[in-house]
Amino acid sequence: MKLKSLILGSVAAAGLSTAGFAADLGVLTSLDVCDSLGISGLTISSADNCLAISGKVEYEFNWGDYNGNFNGGVDTWAGNRQIIDNGDFVFAGTTYNNDWGSKVETWLKFVGTASSDFGPASATIKLKSVQQWNVTNEGYGLLPPTPPGTPGYVGRVAGGDMTAGDGGFVIDEAFVQVGDTTTIMAGKKGSVANFNDDEPFNWLGLFNSDAVDKGVMFAKNHPKTGGHVIQVVSSLGNGVTVKAGLENLDSAAAGDFGNPVFYDEVAGAQAAGTLVGVVEYAGDGITAHVTALAGGVLDGIVEDWAVHAGVTGTFDAFKVRVAGAYSNNNPNNDTYWNVLGSVEGNFDMFTIALSGEANGGTNAGVAIANQAGFGASIGAAVIEGVKINLGGRWFDEDTATNNNETYQIAAQLVAAVTETIELSGEIGVYGSNKVTPTATDFYGKAELAWKPGGQFESSLGAEVHQNGAYKVTFKASKEFK
Repeated sequence: MKLKSLILGSVAAAGLSTAGFAADLGVLTSLDVCDSLGISGLTISSADNCLAISGKVEYEFNWGDYNGNFNGGVDTWAGNRQIIDNGDFVFAGTTYNNDWGSKVETWLKFVGTASSDFGPASATIKLKSVQQWNVTNEGYGLLPPTPPGTPGYVGRVAGGDMTAGDGGFVIDEAFVQVGDTTTIMAGKKGSVANFNDDEPFNWLGLFNSDAVDKGVMFAKNHPKTGGHVIQVVSSLGNGVTVKAGLENLDSAAAGDFGNPVFYDEVAGAQAAGTLVGVVEYAGDGITAHVTALAGGVLDGIVEDWAVHAGVTGTFDAFKVRVAGAYSNNNPNNDTYWNVLGSVEGNFDMFTIALSGEANGGTNAGVAIANQAGFGASIGAAVIEGVKINLGGRWFDEDTATNNNETYQIAAQLVAAVTETIELSGEIGVYGSNKVTPTATDFYGKAELAWKPGGQFESSLGAEVHQNGAYKVTFKASKEFK
């Protein structure tokens, strides 16, 4: 219970009888430190500290025949984006094909804040738990070479497909922060790097953009960001913000490099320390940023460096976006560049978008294949609560050779059944001119989403593919803050 409620309750119990006391209620209200700091939501306060509590639970269940190594038909790694497939396991005339997965993701966050001479001072602790269980082909695999049911048989059981944590809570964030227009942060947290203003506007997006988690990006974790950090963020006014951080100070931790048995302590130590610098602008219909990173600075030698930049302009009915990324790994002489451009126009009931991308680089000093793609879409609000989207995208995995192109064409209908229920359906096709047994994969999707309020969301969806794959997905989540 907040201190304000206790004080007001005590005053009421004592019996206010004069207008003077009534007028003083506004002064008593200001004693609540959460209100004075502008903090709302689920809070607990003392005389000088406000503790804000937030959290979320997300659940997802999948079932069907959607996981495996499908070698026929349309390229299942079209533009580095995997398409679900029906890679079944067959042994002694018996087919094992059912796949399923269950995932629970939970986080709980505490932020304790108090006033200081330099602005609000806070300590943040975020606990996170991920428990995920995935089973492919009912848990059976290639070994041992004896059929199920044979005495002594030990199959590839489901436990071998445990993929993302055992459900134990870990400290995802733990840092202190002080300041207002200039803020100083230190501890374990995410990066101050800005990788925004780079997603394409068209409905389906772009193939390579999807492969790098939307937008343009260099090789992930090169340089590595976040982790143990020391950071400063300052607002200079007129929409300009500058950020600086010394991050990845815990890079030598074996857990950051996968299996500790094969952990290279020398390489891990040399990669420690990433210097991050950011300049941002937001105002007058324009958002823009430049982020620069230099990795491995603690040993005095920069092992790798990268730059990410993006700008978005909104002009009446049009939006324009341009973004680019470049990285250089000095020890391996690897480079990578990635650029993207997108434009969107809104005309009464129609929304039209066009996007393009390209990427390339070198591997050990030798040029890798240049890649390029584009996408377009048109959306229309047919009637109130009903919208349709039509779109397509194309990707060339090697612009110097033939028969390396992949495409997707799709149509979507989204209808608001009620204020809390939305129904969507999608049909489309993936295609390729690669030499494959089947050059296309037609598919269909449907989803029923329910948002009754209170930050609760749930959905039930299904998709089927020409290649024989199918998948049913149930999701539910609730956030509080």
